[in-house]
Amino acid sequence: MGPTIVIFCLGFASLVNGELLIQGSNQNVMEGDRVTLKCSYSENGFNISRVTFESYSGFLQMWRPVWYGSSWCFYNMKVEQRGDEMVLEVPHIAYFSEGVFRCVSDDPSLSLPNNVSNTFSLKVHYLRDMYLSREGSISLLGLSQELRVRQGDDVVLKCSATSSEEPNFYWSKEDGDWIMPSAMLTLNQVTPMDSGVYTCNAEQPTMMLNKSRNISLVVLPNNISWFQTNAGKFMLMTSMGVIITSLFLLVAMGVYIQRRKKQVIKIPSDDKPQTKPIYKDSMEALHSNCGDKQPLVTV
Repeated sequence: MGPTIVIFCLGFASLVNGELLIQGSNQNVMEGDRVTLKCSYSENGFNISRVTFESYSGFLQMWRPVWYGSSWCFYNMKVEQRGDEMVLEVPHIAYFSEGVFRCVSDDPSLSLPNNVSNTFSLKVHYLRDMYLSREGSISLLGLSQELRVRQGDDVVLKCSATSSEEPNFYWSKEDGDWIMPSAMLTLNQVTPMDSGVYTCNAEQPTMMLNKSRNISLVVLPNNISWFQTNAGKFMLMTSMGVIITSLFLLVAMGVYIQRRKKQVIKIPSDDKPQTKPIYKDSMEALHSNCGDKQPLVTV
């Protein structure tokens, strides 16, 4: 759990009696830190319990109360009164909790501008999972830890990451003496000398957050079978997936047709003459079983 961070904005306007203040520090906040906002009056004598926190919704273009308590998306943030202060605590701040905040009082003895505090912006920084891909290939899950290609192929690797701002990327090779400051690494007509472990480093510039991802490049001889490369394996897996899906659909359709045939019921046409007699005893038994108590009428 990160250290307690208190965020505030005092503003530069001169203070007047009853003005609301929101206190803290102007440090940047990292995702997962504990954040505490404190709101108080510049003078005592006003009811602090009537103060609430609000955040500005850019989507709705309006101020709205900060929801807290059982709301899972705010990580159990809570608001409570502590002496002459109203305190908002977020145990683990997340990126969707950032924005512009203020304090508002509904004390009837106050009016604008004394019942509204200054505004401040809360920025949450983060650098999460990294993703490696190869230009010209399709993979929903990205590249594995090993990439197998044939000699003479062109290999273009791309590095990306989930971050609060665009990170800086750097490529390097194990035991190499170079660094490529780019998200793209291009290797033209690879040879066995290009085999090795390559590392992509991502750096979030504001908070100096760092993450890295390794990939082992294996350059195979020209006479190797195409399906022994990663691209070949992907094509085979895709083809097998299509074949299996098609077989499954065919089997399901056959089962459906068979069941439909079994459910067909032949109903005799009403315009055909009655060829068999209907006995009174059997009709009485039928009416008895069906709960029909009406008398049997014979013609």
